[in-house]
Amino acid sequence: MSGDHTADSHRSLFILSPGDRDGLCHAAQRIGWRAIGARRAKDAPQRYLHSEAQVALVDLRSGGQAQRLLSPLVPPMEAGGGALLVLVDPQDQGQLPALMAAGATHYLVGPVTDAALNAALASAHRLVERVGGGVAHNQRAQRIRRGDALYWELTRAGSLLRLSDSLARHLDLADSHIAPSALLRRLPRSERRAVLVALKAMIRAGRPAALAHGVPGRPGQRLVHHLRLSDGGLAADVEWLSDGHDRESETRDHLTGLRSRQAALDWLDRRAGLATTILLLSISQFDRMNAAYGQVVGDALLGRIARRIERMVDDVAPGAMVARIAGTEFLIGLTGEAAGSDRATFLARQLIGAVGRPFSAGDHLIRLTARCGIAQARAEDDVTQLLRRAGTALADARQAGGEGIRILSAEKHSRQVDADRLETDLRLALDRGEIGIVFQPQYPVDSDKISGVEALARWNHPHYGPLGAGILFATAERSDYMLPLSAHIQAEALRQAAAWPGALSDLRLSINVTAADIAQPGFMPGLLGLVDRSGFPRSRLTVEITESGLIEDVDAAAALLTALRTEGLAVAIDDFGTGYSSLAYLKSLPLDFLKIDSGLAQDIAGTARDRIIVRGVIHMAKSLGLKVIAEGVETEEQLDLLAREGCDYYQGFLRSAGVSSADLVNLVLKG
Repeated sequence: MSGDHTADSHRSLFILSPGDRDGLCHAAQRIGWRAIGARRAKDAPQRYLHSEAQVALVDLRSGGQAQRLLSPLVPPMEAGGGALLVLVDPQDQGQLPALMAAGATHYLVGPVTDAALNAALASAHRLVERVGGGVAHNQRAQRIRRGDALYWELTRAGSLLRLSDSLARHLDLADSHIAPSALLRRLPRSERRAVLVALKAMIRAGRPAALAHGVPGRPGQRLVHHLRLSDGGLAADVEWLSDGHDRESETRDHLTGLRSRQAALDWLDRRAGLATTILLLSISQFDRMNAAYGQVVGDALLGRIARRIERMVDDVAPGAMVARIAGTEFLIGLTGEAAGSDRATFLARQLIGAVGRPFSAGDHLIRLTARCGIAQARAEDDVTQLLRRAGTALADARQAGGEGIRILSAEKHSRQVDADRLETDLRLALDRGEIGIVFQPQYPVDSDKISGVEALARWNHPHYGPLGAGILFATAERSDYMLPLSAHIQAEALRQAAAWPGALSDLRLSINVTAADIAQPGFMPGLLGLVDRSGFPRSRLTVEITESGLIEDVDAAAALLTALRTEGLAVAIDDFGTGYSSLAYLKSLPLDFLKIDSGLAQDIAGTARDRIIVRGVIHMAKSLGLKVIAEGVETEEQLDLLAREGCDYYQGFLRSAGVSSADLVNLVLKG
C-alpha cells in the first residue's frame, strides 16, 4: 500500500502473500505501482474487488498451496477482465503449465528484483488494456461490483466517514455517512485509545498500518482495518478475523456478492416443512446487452442489478434470503408473514420495476426487463421440487406477457397460462363478476388522514387466481376488449363510491380513462352521463389519463381536458415518468394533478442524478400550479424526500395496498 499519490491511479496491484505481503508491497511502490496487500486467501476475492486493481499477484513461494491461494481469485479476476501473476521459486518452475491452466495469466520466478517485477507487471497491464477494454473501464466495473465489501473512507476535510453499506450493517449503524467519533463510539471502550494511536501514527508516517478491535454485542468476533492513504484522504479495507465469517465468504457469489446457489439450496433445505415462498427473477435478453456492450460491462451491470434487488428486498421483506443462482437468475426466499401470496406478488412487482429503471453506462442508458415466477412450498416439496415449480411459474411468466409475474400456489399443481384462454375468459369474466375493484388510499404527505383513493381493477380468475391490472389490460388490448372492460371498471367504481357512508363524503375518487376511451366519438357526454347516473358528485371525481393517451394530438387533448374541467371534473396525468415524459407539453395541458410513476418516485432515494430528475419534475409541476401525487411510495425515506421537494400527496405500500370498499370504510372510521 502506498502513500505516493503521484503514481498513475490505473497502476493498482493486488498482492496475496501469506509470508511477504509488506515486502512485495514496498517493491511494487518503488516501481510506481499502488499496492494493496493481503495475507488471507479466504476473503481475498472481496478485497480484490474493493481494491479496484486489475492486476493481482499471488505469492506461491515457500511451498504456497496453489489451490488455496490461487483458486479464490480466478473467478473475480476473469469476471473483471484482469490479469493474474503468480510468483514461484526457481525449483517450482515445472508447476507453471498447471498454474497457467488453473487461471494464471503471467508468472515471475524469484528472487524478485525491481526490473523483473516491473517487466512482469507491464506485460500484465498490457493484457488488461488489450483484452479487457482498458484498465479505467475495468476499474469502473470493479467499483460497481464491490457492494458486498467491507471498507470505509475519510473525506479530505476529515469531517465524515463513508462506510460501505455492508460494514454499516455489521456495525448496526443506521447511516453509512457518519462522524469519525460515531464509529469510535461503536468500539469497545477499552480499545478506543489503541485505535486512535494507530490512526495518528499511520497519518504521520504515511505508511500502511493495521488495527483490530472487537465488535460490541458479538463476543469473540473481531474486525481488522487495513489502513491506507487514498487520494489525499484516509481509507481502510476491513475484514473479519472470526472463522464464522470466513465460512460465510465461501458461500458468496464472487460476481455480485449475493449468496451463491449452494447457499440458497442450503437455506431452503433448513426450512423444509415451514411456510416458505420463493421468487425466481430472470433478466430478459441479457445476452443482447452483453453483445452490444461487452462482457465486462455486463458483469458490472449484474452487480448493480444485485444492489437494486437487495435494497428492494430490505425495504419490503427484511431478512429475506437473496441469491444469484445462475447467469441472470436471482432467487429470493421468504418465510413467515412475508411468505403470503400478496406480499410476494407485491415484492415481485417492485423488483421488476427496479430492474426496469434505466442503468447508465457512460453516455448510454441500458434498459432491461425482468420476469418473475413465484412458488409456495407444499408440505411434500423438497428443495428440488420447489425450485422446479418456481421454474414452471417463471416459464409461464415469460410466455404470457402482461406484468410478467406468475404464482404457483401450494394448492395448484399447474399454472400454465394459455393466452388464448385468457382472451376467451375475459369476455365471460364481466358476466361472471370476476372483475373486481379495489381502492388504493391517497394521503397528504404531512397527514395520516386519507384524502382520496384511486380505483384499481383486479381479475379473480377461476383457474389462475388473482391477476393484476397489468395482465388484465394486456389481455383486453390483445382481444380488442378494452372499451367494454374500461366502461365496466369506471361504472363499478362510481357505483361503489356513491354508496359510501357520510364519513367518506370528503374523499376524492380517481378513475382511469384509457387512450381508447378518449378516441371514441361522444366520449365526454358518455362519461358525464355515467357519473351523473351513479350519483357520485362531479366535484369529487378526478379523471386520470396516461401520457400516451394525450401525446398524439396535444391540441385536441387540451380541448378535451378544458371541457372536462368546465363540467366540474378534475384532471390528472397518470404514470408521469413512463413513455414520453415530456415536461415541455405540460404547459399546453389544463391539469389539476400530476401523478409521478412509482419507478420515478422511488428514484428520489437513489443517486444524486435520480434526485435531480425527480426534483425537476416536481418543481416544474408546482410552478404550473399543479398538485403532485407520488405513486408507489414504499419507504419512509422516499416519503420524506418527496415531501421535502414539495410533493402534495402519495399512495403506496408504505401505508396501504388496494383495499375493498368495506375495508376502506373501516380504515377511515378507525382514523
